[in-house]
Amino acid sequence: MATSSRLSFLIRTVQASALAVAVCFSMGATDAGSRFNDLGHRLMCTCGCAQLLGECNHVGCPESGRERAELTAAIAAGKTDREILDWFAAKYGATMLAAPTTRGFDLVAWIAPFAVFAAATLGTILLIFRWSEGKKLAAAAPVQPADDAADRERRERIRRETGDGGF
Repeated sequence: MATSSRLSFLIRTVQASALAVAVCFSMGATDAGSRFNDLGHRLMCTCGCAQLLGECNHVGCPESGRERAELTAAIAAGKTDREILDWFAAKYGATMLAAPTTRGFDLVAWIAPFAVFAAATLGTILLIFRWSEGKKLAAAAPVQPADDAADRERRERIRRETGDGGF
C-alpha cells in the first residue's frame, strides 16, 4: 500500500514539474516584443550585409528600418508566425528566411548534410575494414620460396630482351 502511494506521489510530482517547466517556457511567448525578437532572428536583412534582421546594425542600412516596421505592423495585425514568415518569403524571396522551411524540396537542405555525413562515415568504416582484411590476408599468405637459378636466369633473359626492365 505504501509503495502505491509513493508511486502516485512521484507521478504527481513529475506532472507538476512538467507543468511548471511548460509555464516558464511559455511566459512571454505571446508578448509582442519577444515575438518581434524571435521573428527578427528568423529573417535575414535584404541589404546584403548577411546579418539577421534583428541584428542588422550597420550604419545607414537602407532596408532594415523598413523591414522591421513591416514586421512590427504584421505582429500588431495579429498574424501568426507562419503567416508572417510566408509573407516575407513571398515578398522578398526565400533567401529572406534565415533557415530553410521543412516543407517540399527545402527539406533536402535539412536532410542532405546528415546523409552525406552518414555516407562518409560508412565509407570510412568499410575502407578501414577492407584495409584490415588485406593485412590479415597478407599475414596468412604463404611465404614465396627463394629464387632458384632457373627463375633468375629467366628474369635476366626477359630484362635483356625487353631493354632496361625498369624506370
